[in-house]
Amino acid sequence: MTDLLSPMLLPETSWVRRAAHRLWLAAEGRHLLRFSQAARMEGGFGALGRDGSLPDDAQPDGILTARMVHAFSMAALQGIPGCLPLVQHGVAALLGPLHDKDHGGWFESPAAPENRKQAYLHAFVALAGSSATLLGVEGGEKLLSLATEILEKHYWSEEEGVMRESFARDWSDEEDYRGANANMHSTEACLALADITGNDEWLKRAHRIVHRFVHEIAGSHDYCMPEHFNREWSLLRDYNKDKPTDSLRPYGMTPGHFAEWAHLTIKVEAALLRREGIAPGWMLHDSRALLDSALRYGWAPDGKPGMIYTIDWDHKPHVTVRAHWVQAETVTAAINLLKRTGSPAYELWYRKIWDYIAEALIDHERGGWRNEVDADGKISGDVYPDKADLYHAFQATVAPILPLSPCLTLALRESDIV
Repeated sequence: MTDLLSPMLLPETSWVRRAAHRLWLAAEGRHLLRFSQAARMEGGFGALGRDGSLPDDAQPDGILTARMVHAFSMAALQGIPGCLPLVQHGVAALLGPLHDKDHGGWFESPAAPENRKQAYLHAFVALAGSSATLLGVEGGEKLLSLATEILEKHYWSEEEGVMRESFARDWSDEEDYRGANANMHSTEACLALADITGNDEWLKRAHRIVHRFVHEIAGSHDYCMPEHFNREWSLLRDYNKDKPTDSLRPYGMTPGHFAEWAHLTIKVEAALLRREGIAPGWMLHDSRALLDSALRYGWAPDGKPGMIYTIDWDHKPHVTVRAHWVQAETVTAAINLLKRTGSPAYELWYRKIWDYIAEALIDHERGGWRNEVDADGKISGDVYPDKADLYHAFQATVAPILPLSPCLTLALRESDIV
């Protein structure tokens, strides 16, 4: 097997250098893939119940379908049988019932066609299109072309250097809102689009988004990321104060997003270094500072292990459930910063978070990961009532064994991994 670790600054004692750990990651990834196959349904993919089956009233979900296309594309690129047909199914759904033939763009659900068109959803469709294109799936290039056209025509704001948030179905009535979450996932999409299309304009856009949200906004808030602004960029401190458990726009700040921005910033740096041979010095500093803040305020603030969901403006715990995606993104940030710096502190966090995931989140009886648990490790449904989807967890099993790369699918195609 090609030694993928040689260009990394991993300590000799790192778990990632151990064959047993790499095999464990691979096995856990396979378990997640097998579990998530049950989410396939007519018209796309739906949310699984806690028992791992589709509820009788399940509906195809645009966000889940796009994320499944991306995740199963990664698995197919690894050579895992059974994943290509799932990618094909998802692409067909995104070009079929989930696609708005009248106005362009995509539905969150064909059962609710008049819902607003969110940048968050469309970032994942672009990611799905890039992954399916790299895999060579029929319809992948068409999906990629449609998605990039929509992002450029409706969402990208050249003046602001960020993505606009949402519109009515016919692209009227732009929302008076600018959000960190949609722009965070748009950064991931832009990095993939730059790699798959070869168009450096997407890398420039990823750089601009990260500069605004990470270097300017988080940098002026002790490297904690405020999430909610209006179109004039006034901070909305009371946004969703009455909905603290909102799954996409919760009140306060979200430490898991600090960690997610941390590893995305390092990926933008990697892309710039590869394309231009130089990257701003603030990127490494800001990435480390974001993860430091995530762990300082998010990990075990109530004396019990795990990263909590949200904190308030005084950095105190607000919603203390432990969501699966928060742990997955934090472990990914730790390993990426370990590869980038070689600092043993990140190795310790990498191990600690995986230990917590293995103990509290992996459902050894029914499969998959519990979507969230409370401080005592008991299943909770305050934010996420169903079972975790594949996207965050599967990427957490893949990222550690790859070189630090802007685009995971491209790194998988070019690598020989367990």
